[in-house]
Amino acid sequence: MKILLIAGGWSTEREVSLNGALLVEQTLSERGHVVTFLDLATEFDTLLRKAAEHDFAFINLHGAPGEDGLVQAMLDRAGCPYQGSGPAGSFLALNKVAAKQLFRHAGIPTPDWEFLPCPPQPCWQPSLPCPLFVKSVTGGSSLRLGRALNRAELDGALKEIFDAGEGAFIEKAAEGREVTCGVLGDSALPPLLIEPVAGEFFDYASKYAINGAREICPAPLPAHVLATVQETALAAHNILGLAGYSRADFILDNTDSPHLLEVNTLPGMTATSLLPQEARAAGLSFGDLLERLIQMGTETFSR
Repeated sequence: MKILLIAGGWSTEREVSLNGALLVEQTLSERGHVVTFLDLATEFDTLLRKAAEHDFAFINLHGAPGEDGLVQAMLDRAGCPYQGSGPAGSFLALNKVAAKQLFRHAGIPTPDWEFLPCPPQPCWQPSLPCPLFVKSVTGGSSLRLGRALNRAELDGALKEIFDAGEGAFIEKAAEGREVTCGVLGDSALPPLLIEPVAGEFFDYASKYAINGAREICPAPLPAHVLATVQETALAAHNILGLAGYSRADFILDNTDSPHLLEVNTLPGMTATSLLPQEARAAGLSFGDLLERLIQMGTETFSR
């Protein structure tokens, strides 16, 4: 199969995308596919033409463009199948405050939040008490993620996001263990427990550094907790209207009840990425995972 591997782009997660693409390209080539690499940052104007010349597009982008649905919409116009979700579901999942509204409306527990699309007035007072997590509305990979213990730290974290031209939201700091759970097709994968080695939460360094965190899969949790996490991950996937695969991130409180943080529509594909670890625990090698995504994407396009 002739596969167009789309990576790079111009988001803050460009390097993560490129790193993952190396392994994807190597694995697909070893399996007999003819892979053409396309860096969206330098070859965007060739996307429609090259997509029309290939059998399938494998999207390995993070942030926008990629997770915002733009590339998916263009591939639809080019008549080129791709893995994962379409434009609408991708956009809803990337915008964390939109996704959290949908989760709350559906009765899925998610930490309280306050949306700040632009810098607030000097007299503004947060509606939630510290400690707080400060996040970019459409960021990912834990970039521009900060934990504020007081007002000075809150203002500093918000300034960094606003200076980057992004919207922000503050979120009540949910205390507990971090768990992630992937969805593949119509089923949830084995959940994975994350224990950061350095720091108090799963930040960028913990996520992408070798041995930056202890990642235990399957998660050593009671069966009923694992089942609840899997059911919630699958419910969130369906609420957002996603397809193919996704990965939901949770905090387990002191009663082991899961609180949904966000859902990723293009989970990482690096050597330390979480969803490939979960797939491996379910009996799928990295290559088998890629082939399954291609198969599902092709079937979705042909309907």
